Amino acid sequence: MSGSSSNESIRRMLSRESAGGEGVVRGWLRTVRHAKGVSFLDVSDGSCMEGMQVVANPETGGFDEVVRQLATGCSVEARGELVDSPGKGQRYELHASEVRLVGGAGDEYPLQKKRHSFEFLRTIGHLRPRTNTIGAVLRVRNAASMAIHSFFQREEFFYLHTPIVTTSDAEGAGEMFRVTTLPLDDPPRDGSGKVDDEQDFFGRKTFLTVSGQLEAEIGALALSRVYTFGPTFRAENSNTARHLAEFWMVEPEAAFYDLADLADLSERFLKSVFGEVLDRCEDDMAFFEKRIESQAIERMKTVIDEPFERMSYRDAVSILERSGQSFEYPVGFGLDLQSEHERWLTEQHVGRPVVVTDWPASIKAFYMYRNDDDETVAAMDVLVGGVGEIIGGSQREHRLDILEHTIRSHDLDPDDYWWYLDLRRFGSVPHAGFGLGFERIVQFMTGMSNIRDVIPFPRTPGQAEF
Repeated sequence: MSGSSSNESIRRMLSRESAGGEGVVRGWLRTVRHAKGVSFLDVSDGSCMEGMQVVANPETGGFDEVVRQLATGCSVEARGELVDSPGKGQRYELHASEVRLVGGAGDEYPLQKKRHSFEFLRTIGHLRPRTNTIGAVLRVRNAASMAIHSFFQREEFFYLHTPIVTTSDAEGAGEMFRVTTLPLDDPPRDGSGKVDDEQDFFGRKTFLTVSGQLEAEIGALALSRVYTFGPTFRAENSNTARHLAEFWMVEPEAAFYDLADLADLSERFLKSVFGEVLDRCEDDMAFFEKRIESQAIERMKTVIDEPFERMSYRDAVSILERSGQSFEYPVGFGLDLQSEHERWLTEQHVGRPVVVTDWPASIKAFYMYRNDDDETVAAMDVLVGGVGEIIGGSQREHRLDILEHTIRSHDLDPDDYWWYLDLRRFGSVPHAGFGLGFERIVQFMTGMSNIRDVIPFPRTPGQAEF
């Protein structure tokens, strides 16, 4: 099969200005309906929510030996004429002159024309992208990825590839996956009987990264503005709908930024990304609004259209204490805000996104800028309705003496952060950055309740099939 139509996606074919001309459809059968003297094939290639209805009759090449034997799950190639469809909700259909079987599916194909639970779909992760919901998630995920890169490129941030294998625990929580080539059953030992890490591949202990932030600071203190966008890992033994062991993080870092600059950046970022996804994934978002979350589009438009509220952590705590609400978790200075608190602030108290700033130092990471009150740090969380926190960031501590003290107070060894401290010795400047869990933003857009359903291959305790 040759010609320009031979590599045309269904998405592009459906966007033709008018019917007529040849069309070639390649994809997988979502449904097959055989009637007397005619067969209707619903073919999807994943390029859009809609499939292409292929109509075959006895004049179609391969009708008896191929078409009439087809079943859900088969992969096919169909060639014919694109015509206006008389069916409701369909713009065009393909009247096939030839249908060819590419790959059969057999009687045991597990995805039939019925609703399957997301729990079941996770057991067949290799097939679940063929479903409407997961296919739409992956298209939204793709559009969001491209929108993120577009935003930062417009803002003159350089894309920096930070290491996946690292020696630094950026979060200080110790929940890291060890990377080693030492034999686990009989590792080499030093004179004291301890495992001799110097004989490991890198000559020391190494781990999968929990964040690219510290290395991004290296880039920012040379290129002024950088961002990372890559996989991160956390060995937290949690089986909740909000946690993954492998997830993707977006982390911009900017020299000469303070906390106010960072809050402005985060607001521009979310408005830009959400707007671009709505433009590119209109059909997919309409599906999510109809089937998954009735407020999906409206929530995104609220982020796009409404100015973000700014309040300090102290004010947020005071508002929550005076709210008269009966929260499950306590509220008080020095306690982290829980999802129920964050959602009440955004959904009930303000009615739009909220940026909470200046958090207690006792519940934040060592690298955050210590405020003059010596009790709080220049940190921020961006809260949105439906999920709560979606972005966390801070101005970084750029003063050498204070950073050294803070590292020790967190029971960390300054020698492990020698290069990080060097950045404060040699031309230090104020700088700031934030982190956004990419899966969290896809969850917000789509309304999917479990984070395992917005990543192609979820990694959770006891689960690593692929």
